[in-house]
Amino acid sequence: MELSDLKDLGRIGVLMGGASSERDISLKSGKAVYEALKQLGVDVVPIDIKSEGAEENINLIKSQGIDCVFLALHGRFGEDGQIQQILDSIDLPYTGSGVDASRLAMDKVLSRRIFEANGLAVPRYKVFEGKSFPENWDNHLGLPLVIKPATHGSSIGLSIIDKEQNLRQAVELAFSFDERIIIEEYIKGRELTVGILEECALPVIEIIPKKMFFDFEAKYQTGMTDYVVPAQITEEVARATKDTALKAHQLLGCSGCSRVDLILSEKGIPYVLEVNTIPGLTSTSLLPKAARCVGIEFSQLCIKLIQLAYEKRKSSFTG
Repeated sequence: MELSDLKDLGRIGVLMGGASSERDISLKSGKAVYEALKQLGVDVVPIDIKSEGAEENINLIKSQGIDCVFLALHGRFGEDGQIQQILDSIDLPYTGSGVDASRLAMDKVLSRRIFEANGLAVPRYKVFEGKSFPENWDNHLGLPLVIKPATHGSSIGLSIIDKEQNLRQAVELAFSFDERIIIEEYIKGRELTVGILEECALPVIEIIPKKMFFDFEAKYQTGMTDYVVPAQITEEVARATKDTALKAHQLLGCSGCSRVDLILSEKGIPYVLEVNTIPGLTSTSLLPKAARCVGIEFSQLCIKLIQLAYEKRKSSFTG
């Protein structure tokens, strides 16, 4: 799109913040998007979402006189379909996936069952809910174990343990963030991620954290993680990994963009961990790194996502 055509985008509202545990990261993503669009001369306004009240947010969004929403809300209320439902109700186009896909991707239990049913490899796992965990759980998954909330991102509430005596503390931490948790086997291998843009898989990125795993600090603190873009893997493995990621994205009905996190096992099998429907857009974020690898700069990526939002809305009317 030429610079002179950017006015055709209308007034863009960048929704950021939210009330979830990922508020601070969302504010960073939203600010980065706002600044990129502003520098291009786009008519853009930042909108800080501070509650999950439908009526309050409808009034706030309507008061800004916007034509399209750029969603930079991470976590609950951003990626779980709630804000998408509100925007649908007031007929505003928005970036990323719709209500159903967002809800499915945010729920690691539901999405994992869909992946399993359609032949994608996932780690063996057990679900516990109602903040209930048996005194003498019979562990068939071995050690180490990964314990995490079912509906949170950014590795919040996630633990990796290699001793049984640390299990209960990790379970309590996960339950402090969610009513349901997942305990899964630890797949030893290489941590990979694949960005999806416009139904195409971007180059595979390898994540090499300087800590044991890619936790919150490693994700968002500069210098805590090395990224190899593109990942140093064979063409055959790269193709299989991208095919798996794209299939996961499509099985959930995602649109616009997403980022699929995987583990490449020592046997060369890509295991799907989760799909993120609103990937981070900070200076260390992975979708922008992958896009840049194929010549799409950050500002171009933001524009592309807005264009896709308008196209999604148009296709919903025609089809």
